[in-house]
Formats: sequence, structure tokens, C-alpha cells
Amino acid sequence: MIRELQKRGLPPILTASTTAENWPHRRKEIIELFAREEYGISPEPPTYVRAETTFLEERAWAGKAEHREVALQFPTPKGIFSFPVDLILPLKEDKLPLIIYISFTKYPIGKYGPIEEIIDHGYGLATFCYNDVTEDRDDNFSSGLAAMYPRCDEGTQWGKISMWAWAASRVMDYVQKLDCIDKNRIFSVGHSRLGKTSLWAGVQDQRFASAVSNDSGCSGAAISRGKQGEKIKDIVTRFPHWFCKNYQQYQDKEEELPFDQHQLLSAMAPRPLYVASAAEDLWADPQSEFLSCLAASEAYYLHGKKGLVHKNRFPKPGEFLHEGEIGYHLRGGTHFLSRYDWQLFMRFMDKHL
Repeated sequence: MIRELQKRGLPPILTASTTAENWPHRRKEIIELFAREEYGISPEPPTYVRAETTFLEERAWAGKAEHREVALQFPTPKGIFSFPVDLILPLKEDKLPLIIYISFTKYPIGKYGPIEEIIDHGYGLATFCYNDVTEDRDDNFSSGLAAMYPRCDEGTQWGKISMWAWAASRVMDYVQKLDCIDKNRIFSVGHSRLGKTSLWAGVQDQRFASAVSNDSGCSGAAISRGKQGEKIKDIVTRFPHWFCKNYQQYQDKEEELPFDQHQLLSAMAPRPLYVASAAEDLWADPQSEFLSCLAASEAYYLHGKKGLVHKNRFPKPGEFLHEGEIGYHLRGGTHFLSRYDWQLFMRFMDKHL
């Protein structure tokens, strides 16, 4: 796999002068590059985030957890914006590790969310539906949060992946105020386009102890050079609203990119990172996701960390790699977020957080 990685001709993560001590400066450069050229530049956090409880069930899920729904409210240039968040907290005396899950559906988060298994594992869950933040359609940024910020024709204006990631940080603002949460063990989870969102949220906001990307593929965890399946042209043609306008210029120019997605993954260092793939999800390209993890390990080595510990071959379906600070597994089957995936995410976090 090392030889295959070398064939991709990836841009470097580290410069000649990068050390562990000045890594924050290099990390900032990487984040600014992705903000300018791919996802768009997010605004500063709001001056406050308030939460109004709109529903409370003190003993939900067979009496094992509290469920509350809150409306998060904060100021924007065009007034107060609000979106709903559901919080499920196991009834335990110990402080809880917490998953911030960016979901395709409203609570109880549909086919992708095994809530009772998460509770039984001892994890709290804060979840919101991405469409409640801004709708996932090319609507000229007229819905939800997108409409609350002025736009211009600059190529760096934030796309909707940045908006959903920014919303995840507003959930982080809220849970920081909860005494029952272990603030050192909060991580983000997302699948597919929301796997891209989870990565972008975790990279930018260091309060996330880790980030999980499930089947995020093109413009997510997978490196673009030499990628099979979905390419930049495919994704910006179908979903231009996910990205900033500058990203449009890289159609059919993957080999000329001044960056690649392994650098995004590296910006999580030295915090743990998890990437999951599915063997039949060829549109996402599992091998390019795996190679991205392998390349990103360079930033972890810089900090004396293991990065991705592997067998110098592409994993077989059902194999998981949890030894290093970059975790990876290849699940059999198609593009999906399964109970098996969730179980391995939590197993990895138990080990590293």
C-alpha cells in the first residue's frame, strides 16, 4: 500500500520547517486552504447560544435515559435563528461521553441510528437533522441558516457543508454547559455527505476530541488524485451548494489540486480520527479513503503517535484497525451506516478517549 500511495503523487502535509511545536501554525494553514478552496469560510461563532427546552421525558428508552428536545437560539446578522436538537442522556452518575450526530432525519434518527445500543454502551447522544439548519438543495442559499447571512459573489462564501458543520459547533456550545457531560470525550459522527460535515466540524473545532467519517468518499475522507467512482466534476455538478464557488475550478483537474483530502484528515492530529468504508461502496472508493488515512499518519508521527497501524495491504471486509490514533474499518456491503459501524466507532473511542 505504501507503493500505491506513492503513485498518487500527493501534496505534502508537512513543510521542511514543520515541527510538533509549530504544528498549530501549519494546521491553521491547511484549514484556511480548505476553507478558501473547498468548503467556504465560516463566520465567527455567535456571541451567545441559548437553549429552550421544548420537550422532556425523564425516563425514556425503557427508563434508561432522559430525552429532551431543545431549541438552540443565537443571533445572526439578520436576526435570531433557531434549530431543534435532541439530547439522550443515560441515567448514570458518572460523567458521560457524548456523540454529536449530524443526522439525515429528525429524532429518533431513522434507520441510521441505533439509539438503545448507544445508551447501553454508556454514551450520550446529541443529534440534529441537517435540513433543520438549511435545506439540502440548490436553493440559492435561501433556506434556514443560509438566509441569515449576507452573500456576495466571492468564491470563498461558505457552502452548506460548512453551515451544517458550524451548526454542530453550536451544539457543542450548548453541551459545554451541561455538568453531566465529560467535555474531554465529545466526538462527531456523520455518514456520506454528513461524514464530510463531521470531518470539517472536527477539524475546525478542537473541542471535538475526535471525528468520525462514515462512507464520506469524494471531497470527504477519500483522496482525489487517482480516485475511482465519484469525481469532483460529478459532485460539484450535482451538489454545487455543498461547497464554495472556488471548488468549481477543480473539475477534471484532480491531479493539479494544490491540496488533497489526506491533508484535511491530518488537521485532526494529534486528536484521534476514525474513517469507515464499505466494501461495495465503489462510488466513495474505499481504497482511496484507506490511503488517505495512511498518508495523514505523517502528522501523527510528528507528535510521537502511531497514526494508522496497518498490515501494508488493503483490509478485508470485516477487518478493523484500532491500534493507532487513526482508526479504520472496512464493512462488507453497500453505502450505509449500520449498527456494526456504530459499535466499532464506540469501541475505538473507548480505547482512545
